[in-house]
Amino acid sequence: MIAIILSLFLIVPEIEENHTDSIADVAQKSEYLEVDNKRIPWEIKDAVVEALAYFPELAGISIDFEFKEKISGAVMQAQPRILTMFVTGKEKREYRIKITRAFEFEEGTVLIEEVPHDALVGWIGHELGHIMDYKNRSTVNMMHFGMRYMLSNKRLTEAELAADTYAISCGMGHQILTVKNYILNNDNFKDSYKNKIRDLYMSPLQILSLQEELLEDEG
Repeated sequence: MIAIILSLFLIVPEIEENHTDSIADVAQKSEYLEVDNKRIPWEIKDAVVEALAYFPELAGISIDFEFKEKISGAVMQAQPRILTMFVTGKEKREYRIKITRAFEFEEGTVLIEEVPHDALVGWIGHELGHIMDYKNRSTVNMMHFGMRYMLSNKRLTEAELAADTYAISCGMGHQILTVKNYILNNDNFKDSYKNKIRDLYMSPLQILSLQEELLEDEG
């Protein structure tokens, strides 16, 4: 059971709550912007705030956006806070989104905030899509989900497609498409990482097709 819980810890994000604060009222007193129960590094606040605007369902939910030097096999990773899964219940569950601080490319270091704006918003939006998927799952369901995620490539693909779908359904099709093209058309990323993106996530064509379907449904 402990192994399952630890494996789950490796796959999910964090969030915070303070629905009455406005971003304009928050002074820059530290390296983080703290608003609406969210803790956001100032370097990426514009991209995070823009991405959050597409997810009104996440208002008040506790999420920490945390810089990490390196995340194994990923650029960003959304996780639930483990203790809140067992103490507070899903209504008050807390999350975090780990974010790689910089890319070490052959041509030099590229900080995450130097990624093209729409691509960065799309990257964050994908992780928020994971939180949308997690927030209505019970603790038992999350534990089963974590085990299947770690052991099955099929479940892993389903989880990544679900996150993309949530983000696109919220109106982020352009940004999700932009980040996919940024990775796949960027010679600095290793072929192994590009192949992972091709295998586990929506292709640019699938993103465009889903956008068209959603527009037809709205019409």
